[in-house]
Amino acid sequence: MKCVYLFGMLLMSVCAMAQTDTITGRVHQLEEVTVTETQRKHTVTSTSPLHLLDRHDMLTMGVTDIADALYRLPGITLRDYGGAGGMKTVSVRGFGSKHTGVCYDGIMLSDCQSGEIDLSRYSMDQVDNLSLLIGDQDDIFIPARQVTTPAVINIQTLRLSTDDRMPHLTTQIKLGSFGYVSPFIRYEQRVTSRFAFNVLGEYVYADNDYPYELRNVTTTISDRRNNSRMRSGHGEINFKWDMNAANHLSGKVYYYDNDRQLPGQVHYYSNVGKETLRDRNFFGQLKYQTRWSDQWSLKWLGKFNWYSSSYRDPLYQGGVNDADYWQREMYSSIALLFTPHRHWSFDYSADYAFNNLNGSSIRTTIGRPYRHTILQSATVKYKNNRLTLIGRLLHSLYLNDTKDGQATTNMRRFSPSLSLSYWLMDERQWYMRLSYKNIFRAPTFNENYYFHYGSTDLKPESTHQMNVGTTFEGNLSSSLSLMGTLDGYYNIVYDKIMAVPYNMFVWHCINVGKVEVLGIDATLRLSQQLGRLHQLSFTGSYSYQNAKDKAVDGALSYGHQLAYTPEHTFSGALSYENPWVNLSVHATGMSKRWANNEHYEDTDIDAYAEVGITAWHSIRFGCHQLEVRVDLKNLFDKQYELVRFYPMPGRSFQISIKYQL
Repeated sequence: MKCVYLFGMLLMSVCAMAQTDTITGRVHQLEEVTVTETQRKHTVTSTSPLHLLDRHDMLTMGVTDIADALYRLPGITLRDYGGAGGMKTVSVRGFGSKHTGVCYDGIMLSDCQSGEIDLSRYSMDQVDNLSLLIGDQDDIFIPARQVTTPAVINIQTLRLSTDDRMPHLTTQIKLGSFGYVSPFIRYEQRVTSRFAFNVLGEYVYADNDYPYELRNVTTTISDRRNNSRMRSGHGEINFKWDMNAANHLSGKVYYYDNDRQLPGQVHYYSNVGKETLRDRNFFGQLKYQTRWSDQWSLKWLGKFNWYSSSYRDPLYQGGVNDADYWQREMYSSIALLFTPHRHWSFDYSADYAFNNLNGSSIRTTIGRPYRHTILQSATVKYKNNRLTLIGRLLHSLYLNDTKDGQATTNMRRFSPSLSLSYWLMDERQWYMRLSYKNIFRAPTFNENYYFHYGSTDLKPESTHQMNVGTTFEGNLSSSLSLMGTLDGYYNIVYDKIMAVPYNMFVWHCINVGKVEVLGIDATLRLSQQLGRLHQLSFTGSYSYQNAKDKAVDGALSYGHQLAYTPEHTFSGALSYENPWVNLSVHATGMSKRWANNEHYEDTDIDAYAEVGITAWHSIRFGCHQLEVRVDLKNLFDKQYELVRFYPMPGRSFQISIKYQL
């Protein structure tokens, strides 16, 4: 059976690469011109909730990194362990971070060991736009893997220039509090009318020794974070080759290296830690797309990914806790789009991935596991002037084995989804949407095989998500525009994987959980033109999440809000753009959370609100541009935590100077 699937995937990939038919240049020009506008339009007409931030949005909202950008999107809960080097993972609408996919330039990122993507690895300076999609997207011409999670964060990097053949250079230096220094450089050039590339590099150093306060009833302890130093660098090479009007090839080579100290938890009268972690990640990916006619299009993706982590804890003699991991992935996808009529389109996508993991000793990962994943999706889309209707069926097959030891069972599932949107008014951009999606998550290698923790008997988590919402966009006057969204949702997770104690020292993962989430997401954008060179704008978001543990009636956690999930979160930014110095005042905050599902006494985490100010100005002279930006973060020096015992930085600043040629 495995051989049949593997042969089929190989044959489809070869056929994709062999295709060289051409069509008229007119169609190619339409694709190039409309891509950016299509993304913007989909925020209004999308059949599922879609929230997009472009570079201008992130500038006027005072965004400094990807984690900061995600704070501004509704429905997101972020775990941040503090400082520039702290790990940052996200969950959406109570599903958990393992249910949140991250897509980087059209191809999903993966971590077969933990199932969580650390978003601190990706540079904001290379991002063109960032979006959050909850459910299924309107673009059905996508890999099957992109529909395997309830929500996807899409990171789209800067597009290669098509305007001229001149070399373009961008250099930037960032300086900030607590020893933060980050130089960045990007070189870009269109070599011919069909081929362009860029090369970029970034380095980040930070001491992260910020002060904090710890309160114990009537006693307040003042201290500084230690063992927090971070040194990281990342580089990319990107290219795009328009072979002819119908055939396009693009690719990326990426490398990331982060050597950091881990500060650990802060306890009363104890702030000692010497742990270190080095993460390295390399991947190369290719994307080929062709169009045979007005009705048939084909897309092929390929990727190789390698990731290693090396953990050291000198406080334990003999390296008892030291651990090294290495994981690899080979991935290929092919999608075929058929559009027989202007109202109808059909897509078939098939993906294959091979993942394996090995560790340095039996105390890390048992059995040297590996997994073959085969995904197939069939999608139909109907669209007329008012109605958009999308239906999809995903088939997932996971074939599990180990080099030695017991392997978990194979898994096979069918997952349906259905979504629609309807245009309500002729004179206004006002849409209603309704969607349902069923999906499941296979256990990670840690959950299956980790020493004294994993279990090979686990079943996959099964999720159901339902959403009803509306989007309005229009001009309230000749100078005032408004865009707003409102969504209500209900989610259920069955067979939730939880770690429970077997004895004092050994924990095991088991399927005992059921979670129900009822919530509301709302966003608002207002823009007032005050004159030809003056503009005032406001952006805001609000989320309500009632995420309850419904696993076992009578259990200590039954009916309680999920750990680290706030009921209320908000963000807002007011910006004033003018010919002198542009200003933005922005704020984020959330309500009280709990550090565990049982809500034990003194395990609650206080609510907080953080305010910041951003000022920037750009000077253009000829083909040169100089931009200076100053960010003042946590203006009122608020002491707060996102993860218990990991204090976040207080008041700090960051200055960036960017030069573009």
